[in-house]
Amino acid sequence: MQHKLRIIPLGGVGEIGKNMTVIEYGNDILIVDCGMIFPDEEMPGIDIVIPDMTYLEQNRDRIRGMCVTHGHEDHIGAIPYAMERFRCPIYGTRFTNALIRHKLDEHKLTDVEVIDVDPGQTVRLGCFQVEFIKTGHSIAGAVAFAIRTPVGTLIHTGDFKIDMTPIDGEPIDINRFAYYGSRGVLALLSDSTNVERAGFTQSEKEIGKTFERCFSTAQGRVIVATFASNVYRIQQVADVAIAHGRVICFQGRSMEQVVRYAQALGYLHIPADRIVTIEHLKNIPDSMVCVMTTGSQGEPMSGLFRMANATHKLNVGAGDTVIISASAIPGNERGVSRVINALYEKGAEVVYDRMADVHVSGHACAGELRLMLGIVKPKYFIPVHGEARHLRMHADLAKEMGVAPERIFVAQKGAVIELSARKGVTNGTVQAGSLMVDGLRNIEDVVLHDRKLLSADGLVSAVIVIDAETGRLLAPVELYSRGFIYMRENEPLIAEANALVYEVAKRFEETDRQDYTSVKSAVKSRLKSFLYDKTGRTPMILPIVIEL
Repeated sequence: MQHKLRIIPLGGVGEIGKNMTVIEYGNDILIVDCGMIFPDEEMPGIDIVIPDMTYLEQNRDRIRGMCVTHGHEDHIGAIPYAMERFRCPIYGTRFTNALIRHKLDEHKLTDVEVIDVDPGQTVRLGCFQVEFIKTGHSIAGAVAFAIRTPVGTLIHTGDFKIDMTPIDGEPIDINRFAYYGSRGVLALLSDSTNVERAGFTQSEKEIGKTFERCFSTAQGRVIVATFASNVYRIQQVADVAIAHGRVICFQGRSMEQVVRYAQALGYLHIPADRIVTIEHLKNIPDSMVCVMTTGSQGEPMSGLFRMANATHKLNVGAGDTVIISASAIPGNERGVSRVINALYEKGAEVVYDRMADVHVSGHACAGELRLMLGIVKPKYFIPVHGEARHLRMHADLAKEMGVAPERIFVAQKGAVIELSARKGVTNGTVQAGSLMVDGLRNIEDVVLHDRKLLSADGLVSAVIVIDAETGRLLAPVELYSRGFIYMRENEPLIAEANALVYEVAKRFEETDRQDYTSVKSAVKSRLKSFLYDKTGRTPMILPIVIEL
């Protein structure tokens, strides 16, 4: 009996980020991307969030390889955590793999097989043949995949836009998409991020005019903050800066790292004598300086943030022109606003997306998405890389383009989409969701709940000292507050709470001295109720029993 082709999104649907898709046929599994997402305000202390990979861990023997569309964090950020759970070869373009290898080195995973593939090449992984197709995006080396399976061909666009005048001179390979469309495509998995925007995304070259204007009028230093991974943006800024007689200083660890890799691989072309270190800037007139830095999203440890807050070797001041060449990612608006205000307070001239064309998206708008659907002509359609509204709107767009509603799958994480030549259905789910990473550890929901409680209402600990032999209380109860109330100004409340805890603990003097669980539980319950009645707040209660 013929196997069914199974497509299982483990991330990247119902959310922007954390992209990871499992493609399965018979005894073979192919993984597309393995990304992360940054935590929101409801995740105190969490560093990153990655997909739940339990299903892949359980089926590690069937994994034939991982193919990566491009090197953005939401597509490669979880790779080290995946390789700690299971091993498989990783396939990507040269620039993508340079970023992946760096991540693996940081995690001391030096024995993972990472294989460079050029656009136009095909790799065989089990029953799958994966062709890498050149696309356009806001990072070098971005590709889509044509995945030939025993049931039919899948097209996974990755993140893309149709830019026919890209900085690198190599536009998206539309002909290859048309080639597969003319021969029949079983399913299209397509980027949904910009489906809300009509028309076509601007070419990267369009914002060159803004850079030219800003550099022409700037009297002092020009400081440009952008995404470190946007090599094409870096090249544009460098070209304009050099044309205006300026040297370039790169700031921010990720910016310096990306520039180093991009130059080594031939994606970035800046004369070595035009690049200087920060130590050399004191000997160069401000009118001849261009600084490129991280921090376009207002990140607290980034170069631009520290420059704006006078904690950097190079601090912003009057006469400087600061260009924030990015739009705020949803959730980062407040941080970006704080940095812009701080820059104005220092007397700098600030140019950002609400004032001028200083950023263009790397994602296709509705016109390009229609074009992709029209060229590929898929039998089935699966929108990916988008929140719920993006996926729904992309599904509606596919209906307009003639895809039958019953052949469109707006999937949730873990949904199993089964496709055959005759029909497609959603058939059950696998374990999926999110894993929160703090340092090198996964954090459980209960720990996150406790952190939220501590950040909201603080902690009250009650120290109870008991005689190890008799079980009797040896001293008055001591209460300590952290982040709840200031004890010196609330002595009556503390005294009353001490007496309450002492009374509760006294009743348990004859309890089993090997198990004080009942004492702690009673103290926790009574003290919680008491403090809520008195203050309207519910701090974390931590009873501590000490035996002497």
